Amino acid sequence: MSDLQGKHFDTVILGAGMSGLAAGIRLAYFGQKVLILERHNAAGGLNGFYSIAGRKYDVGLHAMTNYVPPEAKGTPLVKLLRQLRIRREELDLAPQLGSAIHFAGKRIRFANDFSLLESEIAREFPRQIDAFRRLDQFIRDFQETALSAEPGSARTAVAAHIDDPVLADLLLIPVSYYGSARENDMDLPQFAIMWKSLFHEGFARPYEGVRQIVRVLLDKYRAAGGQRKMKCGARRLLNDGRRVTGIELDNGDTITADQILSSAGLVETLRLCADQPDTVASDNIGQLSFAETITVLNQDPRRDFHWQDTIIFFCDSDRFHYETVRADGSVASLIDPRSGVICIPNNYAYSDQRTLPEGWLRVTARASYSGWEKLSSADYAAAKEIWHTHLNQIARRHLPAVADDAFARAVVAQDMFTPGTVERFTGHLGGAIYGAPRKSRDGRTPLGNLFICGTDQGFLGITGAMLSGISMANLHILGGKS
Repeated sequence: MSDLQGKHFDTVILGAGMSGLAAGIRLAYFGQKVLILERHNAAGGLNGFYSIAGRKYDVGLHAMTNYVPPEAKGTPLVKLLRQLRIRREELDLAPQLGSAIHFAGKRIRFANDFSLLESEIAREFPRQIDAFRRLDQFIRDFQETALSAEPGSARTAVAAHIDDPVLADLLLIPVSYYGSARENDMDLPQFAIMWKSLFHEGFARPYEGVRQIVRVLLDKYRAAGGQRKMKCGARRLLNDGRRVTGIELDNGDTITADQILSSAGLVETLRLCADQPDTVASDNIGQLSFAETITVLNQDPRRDFHWQDTIIFFCDSDRFHYETVRADGSVASLIDPRSGVICIPNNYAYSDQRTLPEGWLRVTARASYSGWEKLSSADYAAAKEIWHTHLNQIARRHLPAVADDAFARAVVAQDMFTPGTVERFTGHLGGAIYGAPRKSRDGRTPLGNLFICGTDQGFLGITGAMLSGISMANLHILGGKS
């Protein structure tokens, strides 16, 4: 019998990711007896880290979006810090140096100042600048965080203002790659969230990467009296058709709670319910997944290779295709390399002119979940080697030239994750990082004391995930506190 058998809690939270930890902190601050259950041995969820040979690798975090300078008021980051009682310096956030979108022979730069993007659009698309400004005003006025916000099509909204298909596609590339669960489109409220968080606010990164954020959250949760059980997941949610009556753990023990807040995903949570079939909500399983290569260098990318950008969103096709990758059994079909994201974590303005001790290059592209999962162990390893090399080659076409032999000599370590990796370590079916296409905006489920937070509630990014946990805890458990 475990130390949890038969215990009762005010709230049990499923998952120690960003949203679950934030919700736990918020509830513990108000005197709740809270337990976070996490099936794996590390916190962070979609934004965690792992070690190989003593080297820490971030997963998920390219950037913490919604960055604003210290004097800003009333923004998502400011609200997050206030609600979780986090001092800004605890996160040690460094702003980006500057990023870019590469598409149709154009290079559009942007940074943590919207005026740069605006001037770049005016330079490359002079006939569209007024339309771009009208689109921006439409998005500024859109109430995307309102739980009553109606779903809609981002492409339709963009097309209502922008009649140049190249500019329309170009604007959709970064917001899609950083948050869309829909093929070739994006839900309008989520589009507005990402537009503001990427273009009006911006990118930042802690010097130590995502583990800095996870450490701060864990420290706050522990200090507030929250309990956490690692390597212990929920196997089933027992219920009477109206409310969850018990939580059966992986080891067979059962606990109870007044409220349950799940960051496991909407479909995944419904499938935990004992009264639901294993196939429930099959039409709402996310279909978009990704692979990412991580390359460690003994050179500083900016100083030695003259790679200046923080993040590059690229598309090498005439039109932007953001859709499920359907493998045909060949290694070549496992990933769609026509578009993706290049991230250089060294290129942030770290305080005191600090530089990372090693160089990093991360390349992300859409990948086929089914294709990777069908491979034997040997074929899987071989495919990772092939695609690691190929994605790096594609990325280097978008960066200042470095001789092949010089780049090869600089590589000291590498790793790669695939859609199956995402599924195994997050529980997201199909490795769908952005979850279900249809979200539960108000966090409600058919059971009166079971609520959703995180990716499938609909807020995006690290900041959005934490705000999702806070918002759902405030709304459903703390009686609307803010």
